[in-house]
Amino acid sequence: MKRKPRSALVPKPQGETTARSGMPNVPSAEVMSFLKDTRGALNWTTHQMAKSLRVSVRGAKQIVPVLAMQGYVKSGNGSDEWITTEAGEAVSGSKSPRFTRQNVERALSLLRERITHVNGDPAAPYKIAAAVAFGDFLEKRPRVQAACVGIRLVRRPSDAGQAGSAGEYKLEHAFLKQLRARAAALHLQPYEEWMSARSHRNLL
Repeated sequence: MKRKPRSALVPKPQGETTARSGMPNVPSAEVMSFLKDTRGALNWTTHQMAKSLRVSVRGAKQIVPVLAMQGYVKSGNGSDEWITTEAGEAVSGSKSPRFTRQNVERALSLLRERITHVNGDPAAPYKIAAAVAFGDFLEKRPRVQAACVGIRLVRRPSDAGQAGSAGEYKLEHAFLKQLRARAAALHLQPYEEWMSARSHRNLL
């Protein structure tokens, strides 16, 4: 399926976002997810960014200069090599890779089992409608960060009366925490459309 055009959004230093005319329509959170994935890599190229974000190389070459202007990346040794700066690591929320890829794969496998159990349990307050995993583990590096997993929760009909209540956010947060089951190699968060637009693994 052809990806719909999206306008590029790149964070300002203050944490705001702004559209840049003529660029691919990529949410800032998606761009930051790529920068996060580069933690531990000596350098990266616009081709790698394009592959991760699923945009054209031309589009990636339009995004990189904006990140460089904000101090999040800098030129590497090669003509198309870039390095994520400390500022880029900080703004993207990256951490030092400390898990083996096998640890992450095992945690994802167990999470998939829990998702299957939840979706098959009529007593569970939510049904999981989407679950996508992404992160540097997709690059098959020996040491990686915790895998990010976007989870979209849907209230079951029996609990629909609670939907939209002031405490809904807390209920969803508690449910995601329970679903994570103290797996340090996983970071669960509410699902957003861009998570399926970039490179990912579907857990459903």
